[in-house]
Amino acid sequence: MFDPIFLIENSITGLFSGGIYALIGLGVVFIFRATKVFNFAHGAVIMIGAYFYLTFSEILISFGSPNWLVFLISLPATFVSSALLGMIIEKFLMRPMMGQHPFPLIMITIGLISVLEGLSAMIWTPAAQYPKPLFPLDIDFIGSLAINRQMLFSFIVAIIIFLIISIIFVRSKSGVAIRATATDQSTAALMGINVSGVFSISWIIACVTGSLAGILLSPINSLTPSLGIVGLSVISVVILGGLDSIIGVLIAAFIIGWVESMASHFLGGQYKEIVPYVIVLLIIIFKPHGLMGTHQIDRL
Repeated sequence: MFDPIFLIENSITGLFSGGIYALIGLGVVFIFRATKVFNFAHGAVIMIGAYFYLTFSEILISFGSPNWLVFLISLPATFVSSALLGMIIEKFLMRPMMGQHPFPLIMITIGLISVLEGLSAMIWTPAAQYPKPLFPLDIDFIGSLAINRQMLFSFIVAIIIFLIISIIFVRSKSGVAIRATATDQSTAALMGINVSGVFSISWIIACVTGSLAGILLSPINSLTPSLGIVGLSVISVVILGGLDSIIGVLIAAFIIGWVESMASHFLGGQYKEIVPYVIVLLIIIFKPHGLMGTHQIDRL
């Protein structure tokens, strides 16, 4: 258990998981910054995105398509479908309630979890499935260290996408509009910003990045309607990093990923989901806004 090689391997695995958590957490932060709503259904959105990819890729495989064509078509189709899902959720469920107290909006996202999980079980069945992985499920060795190639490349892709979207958020007009809307929706509307459009963009970004995370996770974890439980880990990431801090979420994602891996290594897999929340609870006693979140507490 205290073999340094195993400790290093588990630490690397935890950091790899943290990279994917960061990508998932980014979607939660985008929605919260734009709408002030914490999306508890983000894990379910990730799961639906993975099922979209499974469906498109299996259709293409059934026609004997080569791997490059499967990826070339199924990935964009998945992202477009996930974007449409985000637009539908925002337009028909969230937008009519905007301007109301946040509590009903939060309850809508909680109810959406059951709806999406139920639909996925009806359409795709509850059986575990394994979508075509983007990267080989091989183990490479660096000296005595075993590195999962799928997790390594998934980590690289997740961090690259995270950085690209973060830069766009800081430098693009859409990013400025999102930040302005997050600061004051009424003033943003008076300044000519399409607030409804900002809400829609935030949900689209969250759903597309979430679907990519689902595609990266499902070949390793298996794809079932319960894949959305990964959203529980991301809740701890977002709370620890700060609900409105992109950099905070990135730092917290690595912390939570590493802590989960260490807890699983030393205490057993059953503690993997518990220990991060214990740490988060201890930290928010002293820093309720998280590591880098705005110093503001809203009571529901």
